[in-house]
This record gives sequence, structure tokens and C-alpha cells, in this order.
Amino acid sequence: MPEQIPHPLTPQDCLVAVMIAVSASDESIRTAELLTIESLVNNLPIFATYDLDRMKVMSQMVFELFSEEDGLDALFGLVRDNLPERLFETAYALSCDVAAADGALTESELRLLEEIRFELELDRLHAAAIERGARARHMTI
Repeated sequence: MPEQIPHPLTPQDCLVAVMIAVSASDESIRTAELLTIESLVNNLPIFATYDLDRMKVMSQMVFELFSEEDGLDALFGLVRDNLPERLFETAYALSCDVAAADGALTESELRLLEEIRFELELDRLHAAAIERGARARHMTI
């Protein structure tokens, strides 16, 4: 890795990494997804103290992990180790917003969202409510 990531990752790093993973899951990072990530990081209170320069480091980390055979498992291990459990639903909500940002959910994005639900042990009913909220926020006329 070009820049060494200090361990542990911050909770904000974990949230950014999960959003980038969802965007990159279909091997096509769309402008709408990047703008959504940028907007979320710039506007949500949870990112108020986040160093925006870390976004590039997190992107590089996710891309490198995705190039490895067990990279997704490693990513989830990092997230579970460094993201407080009370923010697991936040991670899923942000992931859903990124997936919905371009108006189309690909099969790979849906699979990754399912994996996030499983890995973070999210209640299915809570996950459905989060998904419904993301869908409502990203509707078009």
C-alpha cells in the first residue's frame, strides 16, 4: 500500500470504506455514486471531524482488498474490528444510499448489500426499513 494506514481505522474510515466497496462492487464507479459519497461525508454530523484526505487512502485500501482472493472477508474483518456495533445500521444505510444513487441496482451491488447485512448481523426488518428509506430518497419523477 502506498500510504500506511494507521491501525485501528477510525469509525469514519470504516463507513467510507463500506461506501466505496458498494460503489466499486460492480466494477464501475459511477459519478452519481461518487457525488453521493462526497455529499454524505461533507454533510453528515458523523463525518464532522473526518480528515477528507483519508478518503483517498480508504479508496486505495478497498481497491487493493478487492484485488485479493479473500479481500472482502478482510474488509469485513476490519469493519467489525473498528466500527462500533451501534454504527452498523449507519454503515448499511450509507451503503444503501450509495447503491441507489445512480438509480439502478446491479446484481453485484445487491449481493454486496446482502453480505453487509449478514456480516453486520442486521435484523432483516430493520434492513428492509433502511432499504425503503434509501429508495424513497432516491426516487425520480
